[in-house]
Formats: sequence, structure tokens, C-alpha cells
Amino acid sequence: MIRIEGLGKVAGETRILRGVNLEVAPRTVLGIIGPSGSGKTTLLRCMNGFERITEGSLEAGGVRLEAGLNEKEYQRRVKQLRRQVGMVFQHFYLFPHLSVLGNVSEAPVYVLKRPRAEVEAQARQLLEAVGLGQRAERYPESLSGGEQQRVAIVRALAMRPEVLLFDEPTSALDPRRSNELAGTLRGLVEQGQTMVIVTHSMKFLEDVADRVLYMESGEAVELGDTAQILNDPQDPRTRDFIRHAD
Repeated sequence: MIRIEGLGKVAGETRILRGVNLEVAPRTVLGIIGPSGSGKTTLLRCMNGFERITEGSLEAGGVRLEAGLNEKEYQRRVKQLRRQVGMVFQHFYLFPHLSVLGNVSEAPVYVLKRPRAEVEAQARQLLEAVGLGQRAERYPESLSGGEQQRVAIVRALAMRPEVLLFDEPTSALDPRRSNELAGTLRGLVEQGQTMVIVTHSMKFLEDVADRVLYMESGEAVELGDTAQILNDPQDPRTRDFIRHAD
């Protein structure tokens, strides 16, 4: 469960997010859409502690962040949060000097202090599940963009998070790979994963999201079931955006 109440983010004199209220039920996928500069990625980064919230509160994976916390306590909770909330960035940031298996195994071994043999066995199972079992010993530079993305997803999954966040996961993928990714993500949801996905692709949302949030100027404008938001939005700002989307 993700619960956001009155969340705001101010950087200097710039207000990036204002009064965001939102809930994401377990084992569901929330898609976030909106024009560039609407605050989508900033909201995603707040959910993982990469951006500090300046107003309101956020709870995910049983960890609660509040704007009024002192810096030491806030960072302590952020560390807890990141064990429950994983993030797959638009640029995958794989370590080029490590094999696929090494990329997936490093964090569970060094952060969670789990035995390497156990971690690597689980990593191989996860890689097999996304069709990369034969790529475990290869290095990122030898993989396609779609394969690198699946490695990034498995690396996040290896930390056993309750929630996975994605920033523009289809930006480097052709339509066929996008369809494959949608199938992979729905399979993970069926296994218990909760996800939040920022994307510009309406087709991808139709395939993977249960609900969709439209954001504009840092505000949560409209939230509803995917079909309703994409086919019958109620707010004129949402309607205008959908009309001009892909």
C-alpha cells in the first residue's frame, strides 16, 4: 500500500508539487501521465526518498516519511524505505564492470548482508523468469536495450521490495519489446508486486495499468480506472492531454 497525503515539494522559490493525495492498493499498477514538467518524476523520486518532501506525508512499504521530521530521522527512514521500494530508472545505470549476475547480486549481498550463494541462486531464478537465464555471465555492453532493462528490473526485484517504481520504462523500446515488458510486469503483479509507472505511452498503460493519475503543474488532477481516464476523462485538462497523446 502507498498512501500520500497533502504532499508538496518546494525547491528554492519553485513549487514542484502541491497538495498531492493518492493511494495505491497492493498488487495493482498505477500509471502516471502528464505533460513534461508536471511533477511526475519528482513524485516518483519522493516515493523512493531521492527527493525530500517539504509538505505532507508519504507512506510506502510500511515506512512513513513526514515533512516535519528532522534530517537525521528522515534519512534513517529513507534507508528503511529503500528496502521496501525499488526503482528502475529511465537510464538503467548497470555497472559495466560487472556481469549480469554481478549487477543483480551486489546490493542484496552488501546492503541486506545475505549469503552470496543464496543471492546468486535467487538471481538466476529471476533472470530465468524474464528470459535472461542464458545471459547471466555476460556484461551489459553485450546486451540489447530491452535485455538491459530486464536486468535493471531483476536487480530491483532482488532486493525483495514491496513496491517497484518505473520512470519511462518504454522510452528505449520498440513496440514488440514494449508488449513483452507489459507481459513481464503483469506477471510480477500476479505474484504480489505493486507498481507505479511514469510513462508517455497510452498503449502501454492500456496493457499494464489498473488505474491512471493525470498530473499537471504539480497537481494530481484526475485519478481513476485506466479505461475511464483514457476513454472518458472528466477534467477538461485531462481530456485535452489525452486528445493529443499517442
